[in-house]
Amino acid sequence: MEKRSSNRRLKKKPTSRVDITIVICVMLLALVSIVTIFSTTYLQYDSGSYSQTIMQIAWFAVGAVAAAVVMQLDRETLYHFAPVAYGLGLVLLVLVLIFYDRELAVTNGAHSWITIGPLSLQPSELMKVAYIIMMAYLVQGYNDEGRRLGVEDMDMMERVKFDGRFLLKITLWTIPPVALIIAQNDLGTTLVFLMMFIGVIFVSGITWYIILPGFLSIAVIALVLIILVVYQRDLLYALGFQDYQFARIDSWLNPFGNSANESYQLAQSLKAIGSGGILGKGLGQFQVHVPVRESDMIFSTIGENFGFLGSSFVVLLYFILIFQMISVAFRAHDAFYASMVSGVVMMFTFHIVENIGMSIGLLPLTGIPLPLISAGGTALITSMLSIGLILSIKYNEGLDDEHLSKIPVVKAIRWVNRLIPQNLIDKLT
Repeated sequence: MEKRSSNRRLKKKPTSRVDITIVICVMLLALVSIVTIFSTTYLQYDSGSYSQTIMQIAWFAVGAVAAAVVMQLDRETLYHFAPVAYGLGLVLLVLVLIFYDRELAVTNGAHSWITIGPLSLQPSELMKVAYIIMMAYLVQGYNDEGRRLGVEDMDMMERVKFDGRFLLKITLWTIPPVALIIAQNDLGTTLVFLMMFIGVIFVSGITWYIILPGFLSIAVIALVLIILVVYQRDLLYALGFQDYQFARIDSWLNPFGNSANESYQLAQSLKAIGSGGILGKGLGQFQVHVPVRESDMIFSTIGENFGFLGSSFVVLLYFILIFQMISVAFRAHDAFYASMVSGVVMMFTFHIVENIGMSIGLLPLTGIPLPLISAGGTALITSMLSIGLILSIKYNEGLDDEHLSKIPVVKAIRWVNRLIPQNLIDKLT
């Protein structure tokens, strides 16, 4: 029998169009979320309810579908949809100021939710996704104009003027959503938008002659604010700061100073996480009561039930997820995609650092949920939409327009994009 050649060509294994690492991280975080919410809302109480756990599973199902839909959108479709999404987001932010839920506003002081039947919608969460792709749209335009004008050959002053005009442009596009969110009395979400803005600036290509002085100025302003908080609050009151914001800062600086009132939530969270030790007390084992434990303070449940090791596992999952997102951006070699990923990474990173930081007393309380774990519909959908944006980069790599034009969701979004004249968008941007 004739021997087969040892040099015969091996068949190349097909490469998956889906980033499996990201999908696995999301699935594991979803499992942590469902188990933790079940422990918090059912096992913790003698008359606990399954309803919150079932709702979280339902929101994950909806989020998975939303991510799968967004994943199919190619670069050009997303690029041209950015101004449309931004405009729709602003409309929602205006509507919530008119039709906000009065009962929720009394409870938490923010006018951020619209209630439709049994569901509550937070438009500022959905606006995060629209803002991210809008910033990516503007950065792509800046890079295209820079290549056309030969930005690499400009002297320092010309480059500073060119980049300064772009910085002013993205600042002006950032002001409307931030102003509307400030009007909702939602400081936490405002900070998230500012972090996304900073992240986009870093990857946009703006010269360090502008970035460095800008961030030094921000550092000085932050230092002045800290001094004013401690020594001169009257001026901050005149600027619009409110008592509950100062109460959060006071509880952060001295969590056990007034643990019966303003500091109660943080003090209880510290006790719960500390009592979990290395291995935790076990699923459903609670000795410390922490308010709002299923949403903003869910990390206290992870710490008490699963201890330091369980908490570290969650942090590790987040690290792998963020690292993989950044890797996707590096492989893309595209200004639009890089800016989009930067916005998503900054959003996730700030949420993670702030939520865990406030739960363990390193940062003030802000009411920011833990991504993909905290209970809540709109925030979870926003996280899943953002995951869909990241997955879309690899998923659509190498696909031709003929194939893309046959995908139903792509056809639908492109039809929407054609409703607004491109010359009008060009004038506005």
